[in-house]
Amino acid sequence: MTNKRLLFAPLLLSVLLVACGGGETPAPADAAVATPAEATAPVAGESAITDEPAVDPSAAADAPADTGANPSADNTSADPAADAAVVAAAQAATQGPALVPGTDYIEIPGGQPFAPLEGKIEVVEVFAYSCAHCAAFDPLVGAWKKRLPGDVRFTYLPAVFYEQDNFPKAFFAAESVGVLDRVHSKLFNAMHIERSLRPDASSDDIIAWMAKQGADAGQLKGTVDSFAVNAKVARTKQFIVRSGIDSTPTVVVNGKYRVRGRSLEDVLRITDQLIARERAATRAGGSD
Repeated sequence: MTNKRLLFAPLLLSVLLVACGGGETPAPADAAVATPAEATAPVAGESAITDEPAVDPSAAADAPADTGANPSADNTSADPAADAAVVAAAQAATQGPALVPGTDYIEIPGGQPFAPLEGKIEVVEVFAYSCAHCAAFDPLVGAWKKRLPGDVRFTYLPAVFYEQDNFPKAFFAAESVGVLDRVHSKLFNAMHIERSLRPDASSDDIIAWMAKQGADAGQLKGTVDSFAVNAKVARTKQFIVRSGIDSTPTVVVNGKYRVRGRSLEDVLRITDQLIARERAATRAGGSD
């Protein structure tokens, strides 16, 4: 049976990075409108930065990445188009243009990682299930994070832009009961292809849908409004606010750098170079 996620593949190599804005209540799936990301010129007086790539463009990393809140590979079948795009991004990180502050990334004043680094380099993707560009980014990210080395911790965070959105709580509830890997990518399909969930779906609707994927509805109902889930939502909102995130998908490296890009693939290229930059800084600090 053909995986419906492959329907996103034609978007991957050509789509421009048009982010889904976070300032409005979610529209129904058939009326959602994406807002173009703001273009920013290079910061005057700052020079371009050249770094080693974060991943080997020709081979998977020797050690698996620590992926935090990470839907696993059994939820994502092989996607040759995504794999090819990831390889191209890794090659561009090695051979392509140097990073330009203000154009490729924004340095976050007083930025902090989402979680203690503990010797890791943190990469966070803030996403929304209602965001079509996040749906297109999902198979790319899935292929990309498989190649990350062991010193990189990748974490998904659901965007918390408005209280009416029930998907952040559902995300953390699914994580808490151990079914996130089963439902994460399928939620994009449900929203954008099957139209079996709407952006304004209630918690009960989302839980009922997850139950159809094999999750325990009783466990989810007992968790979705728990203290632990509400605390994670609040912590995520704090991270989003202090990182200056107002659209999705947005990638943040080590809490310091908010990644920009001309395309979804370019976001990965920039992220690879920022990971390498942070790794080099850590090594330099350790040798002092």
